Amino acid sequence: MTRPATSPELAITFLYYRDLPAAMAFYENILGLRLVIDQGWSKIYQICPGAHVGLVDETRGMNKWASDKPVQLCIRVPDVEAWYDYARITGLAGLSRLFHNDDLGIKAFVFRDPEGYQIEIQSATREGA
Repeated sequence: MTRPATSPELAITFLYYRDLPAAMAFYENILGLRLVIDQGWSKIYQICPGAHVGLVDETRGMNKWASDKPVQLCIRVPDVEAWYDYARITGLAGLSRLFHNDDLGIKAFVFRDPEGYQIEIQSATREGA
């Protein structure tokens, strides 16, 4: 059997929440993401063309909420310093310092969303990174 020749249309990473309205408010109001698919208990937000994050009510989804969050949502932006200034003013939970990772060729910071998922905002510091 051969793999279908068609390419994917979009990518969605699903995260599971106890308080879906609070998560929605965070992703809409703090991160400024746009709701593009509303499935009721699953809300899908566009991060950039082709990349999406889905917020799921854990009482209805295929997985359940867990206190351990071994997932990081990384968003690359052209101006990480501007986002860091915004994050500091906003008072985001778990906000790290702004750091450089020369091995990866990035400048970044991390923080936590309302239920503990880590979000990294980063910019490339060199071509191809």
